[in-house]
Amino acid sequence: MTTVATRTVRVVAALIPGRLDAQRFLVQQRLPGGSRALLWEFPGGKVEAGETDEAALARECREELDVELSVGRRLWEGRHEYPDLTVELVLYVARMLSGEPKPLGANALEFRTPGEMQSLPFCEADIPLLEELVAGRLGALD
Repeated sequence: MTTVATRTVRVVAALIPGRLDAQRFLVQQRLPGGSRALLWEFPGGKVEAGETDEAALARECREELDVELSVGRRLWEGRHEYPDLTVELVLYVARMLSGEPKPLGANALEFRTPGEMQSLPFCEADIPLLEELVAGRLGALD
């Protein structure tokens, strides 16, 4: 049996509370037609060579949501192996400084409580993170 090496990518994600309800956080549904199509995830994306996590997260949210972020502390880190890809996922708390989120790089956007997120089909890499959020084990979210 031959093992196929998969590429590894570092992905940063933002836990962005709503402006009117800090108990709800922004989640996005992936676009149809691509990998993990129509599954839900926390906003963010891949860290490019030479980029810090914080810079990548601000860039991705600018490009995909049309918002400017203030990126705070790291809340969680995990690793997930898909058949085609290994993802190193890092979650940061973030605040919107300007703009209203638009689904420029997503099929849909919603603000949901952690409990409400459990009814959505999330990407496998995000599930352990969601479980920690629901259980209240991420610490202070500010």
